Amino acid sequence: MAFHPENENPSTDILIPEEWSEAVDSIAYDSASSPPPVAFICGPKNCGKTTFSRYLLNVLLQRYRKVAYLDTDVGQSEFTPPGFLSLTIIDEVTPDITTPCLKTPERCLFFGDVSSRSAPLTYLNYVLAIFDYYQKEYRMFDKGEIPPKKKLPLIVNTPGWVKGTGYDLLVGVLKHIAPTHVVKINIHAESKNLPAGAFWLDGEHDEGVNLIEINSARRDSLNRSVLIGKDAHLLRDMRILSYFRQCFPSDWNISTIKELARALASHHPFEVPIASVKIQHLQHVVPSSESFYSLNASIVGLAVDSEDSGKFPWCVGLGIVRGIDTFKGVLYVITPVPQSSLEKVNLLLQGHIQIPTTLLQVQGCISPYMVTNAVATG
Repeated sequence: MAFHPENENPSTDILIPEEWSEAVDSIAYDSASSPPPVAFICGPKNCGKTTFSRYLLNVLLQRYRKVAYLDTDVGQSEFTPPGFLSLTIIDEVTPDITTPCLKTPERCLFFGDVSSRSAPLTYLNYVLAIFDYYQKEYRMFDKGEIPPKKKLPLIVNTPGWVKGTGYDLLVGVLKHIAPTHVVKINIHAESKNLPAGAFWLDGEHDEGVNLIEINSARRDSLNRSVLIGKDAHLLRDMRILSYFRQCFPSDWNISTIKELARALASHHPFEVPIASVKIQHLQHVVPSSESFYSLNASIVGLAVDSEDSGKFPWCVGLGIVRGIDTFKGVLYVITPVPQSSLEKVNLLLQGHIQIPTTLLQVQGCISPYMVTNAVATG
């Protein structure tokens, strides 16, 4: 099976509807928008939120040197592997807005699942914590600060779960963030859309928010939304593969999943002393006696739990636990995270993000992850 690294063949062939262009221009160049805009993008699944966000990002970068991007979609994340909530600072235009690209976020939290359904309150708290970090670092400055900091515009991209608990979460985030602009994208199936108007204000009027309602970009001859079928599971696997491809130099000839699997299987892992890390299981309970064993052949979030990290431990990336030697007291971890950052990690977070089966099924590459004696019993 061929493995195509993200943005290998950039394509700019995408038609932006006029109403999208007008919406983006009103956000980016609205003279009344001072300080810089905080744009909140919402709507049902497959309506085009991510594409609109990428387009808005590129236009904002024509006016601002840097733009902050808050990604709250743990299932189809923009700049990180799945399972993350992140704040990324972007300083260059993306040549291809049709595909995502991996970037190193300034701050991220590992939720450990591809849907907020498993722990909605935790999800909400994570989103608010990352936004509060943005507020502190890029929105609220001391006027006498030297050198003075630049306030950054913010794009908030959201998941397509807009009914039931998903709707409640969306409203909670909207009320906390209080954006300057809310972009609501509608599809032809009205029952799947968000309520009309400023639905999150409970009938109250907020003159500080500009509500923009637009239609999904893809329409048929009868002006009905055309939803593009996505294999979400496959897309998530490809994101994970692309992430761990970063373990190797970009000029290495790794063009298939088999080549990547073999490269990872022979890659020298980091040795992480067991005594130096704690383990936290997200969304599930594991007996303490099985805690380390459960990590074997799994993907974990590499987190730093310190006084500076605040209420939640910031995450520096993902790792594959290739094996555990309890006799030597070490974990063998494969990760593209540089050693300087890995040395700060003192917490491993295990959720439901798994190694893609395409890696495990490559003949001759299963054993490094799955052998029964990968954990020494001493």
